[in-house]
Amino acid sequence: MTLTEIARVVGARLDDVPDPAAPVTAPSAVDSREVLPGGLFAATAGARVDGHDYAARAVAGGAVAVLAARPVGVPALVVADVQLALGLLARHVLEQISPTVIALTGSVGKTTTKDLLAQLLERHAATVATDRSFNNELGLPLTVLRADAATRNLVLEMGAGRKGDLTYLTGLAPPQVGLVLNVGTAHVERMGTGLADVAQAKGELVEALPADGFALLNADDPYVMGMAARTRATIVRYGKSAQVRAEDVRLDDRARPAFELVTPTGRAPVRLDLVGAHQVGNALAAAAVATVLGLGVAEIADGLTAARRRSGGRLEVVERPDGVTVVNDAYNANPESMRAGLRAAKALAGSRRTVAVLGAMGQQADASRARHAEVGRLVAGLRYDVLIAVGAGDPVAMAEAARASDQGVAVHAVEDVAGAVRLATALVEPGDVVFVKASSEIGLAACARALATPPG
Repeated sequence: MTLTEIARVVGARLDDVPDPAAPVTAPSAVDSREVLPGGLFAATAGARVDGHDYAARAVAGGAVAVLAARPVGVPALVVADVQLALGLLARHVLEQISPTVIALTGSVGKTTTKDLLAQLLERHAATVATDRSFNNELGLPLTVLRADAATRNLVLEMGAGRKGDLTYLTGLAPPQVGLVLNVGTAHVERMGTGLADVAQAKGELVEALPADGFALLNADDPYVMGMAARTRATIVRYGKSAQVRAEDVRLDDRARPAFELVTPTGRAPVRLDLVGAHQVGNALAAAAVATVLGLGVAEIADGLTAARRRSGGRLEVVERPDGVTVVNDAYNANPESMRAGLRAAKALAGSRRTVAVLGAMGQQADASRARHAEVGRLVAGLRYDVLIAVGAGDPVAMAEAARASDQGVAVHAVEDVAGAVRLATALVEPGDVVFVKASSEIGLAACARALATPPG
């Protein structure tokens, strides 16, 4: 599209634009370091950084123009609201290219499932999927604007921090296929007081589906199955005893699941290259979507077996030369993902010594201290050898609960990430398995990276 055409779609005023007919030929970006030649730079103002300050750098890096809220001294499309304009542009582009839009949401497992599904579909047709976890009101339009006329499948991870978020996102990119993974306590403090409020917010996705669409629902989650009455779409269930299910589930010596995939078209063996028994549910979710899109069971099984982890910080396993295994699961955390991760790392360890380096789980509302204490008891119950609780407040409750369980776990509390690195480096022995997890704002990913490199 030319700058004039884009301006017409988003209601922009051209400023310092020498050639209104200049075409935008590459995807958009909100990070000036990720601008591609021929792209559009969207200058958004965050809590710490204002993209307008990087407008000149973006144009020097190849951006044709800047989508901005004010003049920036370089070619710009000036609008009242950059985020809104980016969404309008995405909706317009989507209407021109008409791919099959597949949207997925849930409290846990969205990114892993999205990565599996993308790898299934791209073996058979041109597919664009959400990068990393860019699943909000900025990330979704950026994903759409990576698609083109050749794109057949558009896989959109949709996050919801509060009620109404999914209504907004599905308004920008109306899905034909909607997948709901689960309902958990992530973001509960923003959505209301309990899981019913989270379910109300997540169910906005299936409400957006057309009558000729498909709603893929987790049969093992009663809150998800409660959404069946909220959609006109055809419902396909996955999970135990469902239309798409796993039989004969087992873990190998690296805690990677294998199972028999069963779909309405038959059955076939799957061996995942991901850690943890909970990955079976993510694989079934991806398989359910692929099934309604017409892939056969053998094609799906082959694709799942060939799939690899694409997004960092999610049960990312690093083997040190001295035999230490670091499991970096520090991208984010809530009680459900904390439980799954702790169990997966323990299964991976087998009889080896285990160390858990854990920080706070954010947005747990009034139940936060109790939920952290539950994690501490789980660490002790799983017989971890060492717990390093990082930070003041709720992590202290985690440490106290683990210590009170009297299961033999050596409990340590440190003030910050730097303290965790120092203590873990001193305590870790050759052959140990070290599991690192917290909400992203805690910054424990830095600890995982530090531990992945042996001292000296």
